[in-house]
Order: sequence, then C-alpha cells, then structure tokens
Amino acid sequence: MLIETRFREERRDEPTKIHLRQTVYTTAMPEANETPKASALSLPSMPAPRSDDPHLEGHFESSATLRDIVIGLSDGLTVPFALAAGLSGAVASSRIVVLAGLAEIAAGSIAMGLGGYLAARGDAEHYVSEKKREQLEIVERTHDEEEEIYEIFEQYSVPRASAAPVLNALQQNPAAWVEFMMRFELGLKEPTPNRAHRSALTIALSYVTGGLVPLLPYMLVTHNQTALQLSVLVTLAALAIFGALKGKIAGTGWLRGSIQTVLIGGAAASAAYLLAGLLNQHT
Repeated sequence: MLIETRFREERRDEPTKIHLRQTVYTTAMPEANETPKASALSLPSMPAPRSDDPHLEGHFESSATLRDIVIGLSDGLTVPFALAAGLSGAVASSRIVVLAGLAEIAAGSIAMGLGGYLAARGDAEHYVSEKKREQLEIVERTHDEEEEIYEIFEQYSVPRASAAPVLNALQQNPAAWVEFMMRFELGLKEPTPNRAHRSALTIALSYVTGGLVPLLPYMLVTHNQTALQLSVLVTLAALAIFGALKGKIAGTGWLRGSIQTVLIGGAAASAAYLLAGLLNQHT
C-alpha cells in the first residue's frame, strides 16, 4: 500500500491551517479510494451484487400425477358431453340421457383407470428388465459400455479426454454407472413405487369428475332441449377453464389452451349430436 501526502509544504508556519489530503492506492483496486469527507467529484454508488441471492428458475416439470389428471378430466368432459348431446338429438327424455350418461361414466372411468394401470405397470416392468440388462452388460461387455459413455458425451460436444474422469468415477460405483446408462442411453427413469395403482385411481376419479359436469343440467332440468342448452354452456365453460389452467401450467399460454380445448370438445359434441339426429331420421 502506497500513501501519498499532498500539500506537505504549504504554510509550515501556520500548522492550524494546514490541509492534508491523503490518497490511498491499493494493489486490489486500480482506482483511488479517497478518504476525505467531501470530494470534488462524487460518483453515484452502485449496489454490489449479492452472491448469496438464490437463483430461482420458473421451469415447469410435468409430473405423472398431473398428466393423469389431464387425461381423466379431458376425456371425462368430452365423451359424456358428446354422448349427452347425441342422445338429446335422438330422444326427448332427460331421464334416459342421465341414465345413459351415468352408465357411460361408470364404464369409461373403469376402462380409463384400467388403461392407466396397465400402462404404468408396463413401464415399471420395462424399466426392471432394462436395468437387469445394463447390470449384466457393464460386467460382461465393459468395453462396449465404456464406448457408449464416450458416445453420450460426444452428443454434447464433450471430448474423450474430458469424459475420461467421469468414466473413471462411474467405474468405481457400478450402481451409479447403471443409473447413468438408464437415464442417458435409454432415456428411462425409475418409476415411483405403487405408481400403477395411483395412476388408475387418479384417472378414474378425474374422469368421473369431468363426466358429471355435462350431465348436471339434465339432472336438474326436465325439459330435454333446455337441459341440452345449459349443458353446452356449462361444459364449454368448464372446458375453457380447464384448457386455460392446463395451458398456464404447461407454459403454452392460457388463451391457446382454452381455445384448443373448447374447439375439441365442441367438435366432438357437435359431431355426435348431428350423427344421432341423422340416424334417428332414418330409423
């Protein structure tokens, strides 16, 4: 640290009027840090960035449970709605529409839940089978597995010399080596325990919840056409809200998700209504 004292030769005979000004130079800062209370040139102070501030990212990671809810609700809102609209064009009794709609909801929820169960069970069995194969390959075909690791890193423009330490670390931990190959070679993630049962229950309950929406007006109104008009309004509103929430959560935009869901549900109901009316005229 170098200290320069200015004006040391001024007015030696009047020590009380001597003004000392010190400028401190440090090796860490190229600029001068002046210590007097008042400076001829004052610069605005900028707040120093804080390194301890958390870095929060707004990425959305779609969970399997949310996917099941979307599947159940979308089908539950669309299929019973199309069925009720189709029956309204063929029959005049709201009671028949309600009974047929409830029967469809029961059958549809069971079928959808069973489909979700079988799909999740199949994913779990496939994961176990592929994991056993990888466990054998790192022992019986070690060189091939090492080359596959280099190939994985080459996809990310990582040279072999930089990937070699990672390979050496994985060789010291066979379980991590197998998990690495499952994730990055096969693109498989270990399913959560009891995933199949939870998937079946989530899809079924979501289907029932969505299916009751278009049937509610038929349960409250005896006139068939009036109930149909109320069902259209209620269901389209539910589809719009559901699509907006799905679009906002997924990050694709609430307006786009709302319009897309309403168009799909409305097209399905319109097709069923027109087809039922056309068949009713020819019978």
